[in-house]
Order: sequence, then structure tokens, then C-alpha cells
Amino acid sequence: MANAVKIPTPLRPLAGGKAEVTVEGADTIEDLITKLDEAHGGFKDRMCDEDGELRRFINIYVRGEDIRFMDGLATSLSDGDEVSIVPAVSGG
Repeated sequence: MANAVKIPTPLRPLAGGKAEVTVEGADTIEDLITKLDEAHGGFKDRMCDEDGELRRFINIYVRGEDIRFMDGLATSLSDGDEVSIVPAVSGG
């Protein structure tokens, strides 16, 4: 099972400058983050807090749906699902 992961510009240095990487064998978003971190060190620390929860300024979408409205980090992945990591944008 393989999933394409869209990497936002601020995290691209961790992925060797790539805008997209492929992650193999992830059943859930939590698995995907772990495998992404194993392949490209630093992702988990940037995406998850000390308790292992997704940082509030990181949004992850699977099939165009925000995982916060699905099962969070336990959201299941199917082969070929596209995952997008999107940092929150704020301004004033």
C-alpha cells in the first residue's frame, strides 16, 4: 500500500526539498507520520506535540477531508489515498 504525501514548503527541507513523497505500508495517519519520520527525520517533532497529538497549527487532509472531522490520527488510509499536510495560516 502506498500513499502520496503533499509536503508544505516549510517542511520540504526535511524531505530533501521534495513537494511530494511516497509512504509505503501506513494503515493510519499515525502510522504515516511515524514512517515519514523514519524516512525523513524530524517530521514527527514538527507535526506532533509531546503527548503525540497533532499540533493545533498542522492540518492533515485525506481524500480532501480534514482528519480532525474523521478519526484524527487513527484515520484509516487506503492504497492510493493522497494525504496533504497543510500548516494553518493566520494573519491580522
